[in-house]
Amino acid sequence: MDGLRATFANGSPIDGLLDGGPTDQSAREMGRILDTPPAIAEQILRGHTRLTRRWAHGELHDTLPGLATHVLVTYYGADEQDIVWRTGGERHAARTRAGTITVIPDGHDGRWDIAGPIEVSHVYLPDERLQSVAEQLTDGKSIELIGRVGFTDPVAGRVMEMLAREADVEEPSSRLFVEQALDLLCTQLVRGHSSFGALTVEAPRRGLADWQVKKVTGYIREHLEEEIGLDELAAQVNLSRFHFCTAFRQATGRTPHEWLVGQRIARARQLLSDPALPVTDIALTVGYQTPSSFAAAFRKQVGLTPSEFRRRL
Repeated sequence: MDGLRATFANGSPIDGLLDGGPTDQSAREMGRILDTPPAIAEQILRGHTRLTRRWAHGELHDTLPGLATHVLVTYYGADEQDIVWRTGGERHAARTRAGTITVIPDGHDGRWDIAGPIEVSHVYLPDERLQSVAEQLTDGKSIELIGRVGFTDPVAGRVMEMLAREADVEEPSSRLFVEQALDLLCTQLVRGHSSFGALTVEAPRRGLADWQVKKVTGYIREHLEEEIGLDELAAQVNLSRFHFCTAFRQATGRTPHEWLVGQRIARARQLLSDPALPVTDIALTVGYQTPSSFAAAFRKQVGLTPSEFRRRL
């Protein structure tokens, strides 16, 4: 049955598998900004939904225009990469961990910065198909997807992994499996990533786990010289700003800002033991733009100015 074939482009132009429909336009736009275009399956599913198999592309630093369809991404492999999406005046940052998903709602443009290489699979999902599933859950009301970046959703991630694996199976039973799995994916999107219902990763009742505190601390230490925002820290453990602040204080007894300052001053104390390093350079290294702001923060923490502290070593 020709309609069940799932042949992929391996080294051939992506246009050879695209016929110009909305999902194909989205895949073509995605291929325009990636060094390796999406590995689109030849079969066209209900509603003109299109799948890819797993494939790898390199780093990305480009702007993606608003697309005609929703694009869903999941990630594979043990290597994590930083991913940042700037859209609508907001900055979303995360890591490309296995079991996480990215949701790009149709019409949402933005700047993407992704360290590479990464291994991914995509689903190009028309809004009509999503709404047809949503109507069964919302008494006929339409919904809007919420943009996500590297969001932990093992259910959606697992379904997308199965779709990527099944997409190149040339058997009639595969088509049935894929269509039903897509309906399941749509259901998860509606109840977990839409205006109807949104998954939130609840903060543990006793605060962050030790590994989460360690991960946030590691991120801070790696970026001490930079301006670190609360959204970036919350993204390390996939929590909202509100839940992150609450859980972090429960776990450490300090606010994230107090913890950040503590890490900066701890590193400054280490650097001050080297008399060859100017205090001004140390200030910049630990994230302070002026010696005066560094001295004020240091004195508040240590009770001495940086110069006084150095003289007493």
